[in-house]
Amino acid sequence: MQKYMCTICNHIYNPAEGDPDTGIAPGTAFEDLPEDWTCPACGAAKSDFEPFED
Repeated sequence: MQKYMCTICNHIYNPAEGDPDTGIAPGTAFEDLPEDWTCPACGAAKSDFEPFED
């Protein structure tokens, strides 16, 4: 699954890990995150994320 990086703080959303602090289960694709989901590190909007290749 595709990882995404916050363009504000460089936080990486890894779908394999999800975002347990906000109730997002492991295996949740970025596209399936709620539209009001925000970066857990800086609070940036979902629209501030870009695809990331490591």
